[in-house]
Amino acid sequence: MLEQVLERYPVQVKLIFLSFPLRNHRFAKKAAIAAFAAKKQGKFWEYHDLLFVNLKSVNDQKFLEIARELNLDMERFEMDMKDLKLVVRVNQDIRLGAYLGVRSTPTVLINGRVSRART
Repeated sequence: MLEQVLERYPVQVKLIFLSFPLRNHRFAKKAAIAAFAAKKQGKFWEYHDLLFVNLKSVNDQKFLEIARELNLDMERFEMDMKDLKLVVRVNQDIRLGAYLGVRSTPTVLINGRVSRART
């Protein structure tokens, strides 16, 4: 549905993606960092989507497997996984999400307010 709204209202609607790794998921924060590391090679959404497909089996090794599957430059990917700027980015997203009232994922905000609608 979100894609349809974005297509129909390309000027009026803006999509902003924030990572909000949940504390109860052991690898959530590292997964967010991995997705941003993939973004540096132009593969954010592809990496993001494969993470969700593999959600039950996510671990340190799976992050690397997904990167290989997407033909990322592995040396660069592993270096970017340790980039403190990406850690700071994820931490900023977490703080902003908490400020905006995000409690679960995914969360949709409309005009700065959390939408409770699920349709």
